[in-house]
Amino acid sequence: MRGLRVLLPLMAIATLVGCTPNTDYSDLNQYMKEMDERTPGRIEPLPTIETVAPFSYQVSNKRSPFEPPILVKKVDRKSGPKVTPDFNRVKHYLEGFTIGQLSMVGTLAREGTKFALVQDTEGSVTTVRSGDYMGADHGRILEVSDASIELIEIVPDGTGGWVERARTVALNAGEA
Repeated sequence: MRGLRVLLPLMAIATLVGCTPNTDYSDLNQYMKEMDERTPGRIEPLPTIETVAPFSYQVSNKRSPFEPPILVKKVDRKSGPKVTPDFNRVKHYLEGFTIGQLSMVGTLAREGTKFALVQDTEGSVTTVRSGDYMGADHGRILEVSDASIELIEIVPDGTGGWVERARTVALNAGEA
């Protein structure tokens, strides 16, 4: 215990002595003097920046590669009358969108008629039924079920004519 009484005051004195300021800045002053005497360095000019023409994304109306493809059903072809779309018909609102931009979000029934609820890319929900048109390829709705919309599209065949193509838009339970 006696050794502790002597040791504590000696430690306090040593600590206080270690904290006294050192006022000898001669090495720092010498370094600063050398830096002031140096000639300033030359800074390289910035490189010229080339302007790049902006990129225009031209396929915004196509299906996103991150969405699953829409099921396309094959229609049996029989030789018969040639198919052509009715260009004189008044277009329905949903014909302004591709099928990939439309999603079925539900159904409802009114007076024995089943309607499908279709949401477009703008967030609007439109009711459609059998006989209505949707999609940019003259798609006429054949049947509305609880799980899908069956339709026939009239698309160019690549030789100047038109062919019918069956399409199905399945219910998207994650929407709306």
